[in-house]
Amino acid sequence: MKLYLDTSTNLCTMRLNEHEYQHDFGHKMTEEILQFIHEKLLENDSDWQDISEIHYFAGPGSFTGLRIGAAIVNVLADQLHIPLYDQDGNERQIILPDYGRPANISTPRK
Repeated sequence: MKLYLDTSTNLCTMRLNEHEYQHDFGHKMTEEILQFIHEKLLENDSDWQDISEIHYFAGPGSFTGLRIGAAIVNVLADQLHIPLYDQDGNERQIILPDYGRPANISTPRK
């Protein structure tokens, strides 16, 4: 089963083969995304080990959403020993998020 994940906006898009799902996690993506993926796998009579490859939209987009999504797909691909692809279809060892611009980091207060 092919997993596609896009966490670049507040509305997370996931595909499992031809089935597409969208969910707005608000500020709870970190807490809820793995459960969401697992629930949709179960709805398709599948489980984690049935994922055969992962495709991830690495950006540009939301800093936090891309970091969370990249961490999840990198870990899943590593632990399941399956190929990982970027949005252009290139196989990657790991996905690095593309934020579309330099990070806006404020200067420390101290």
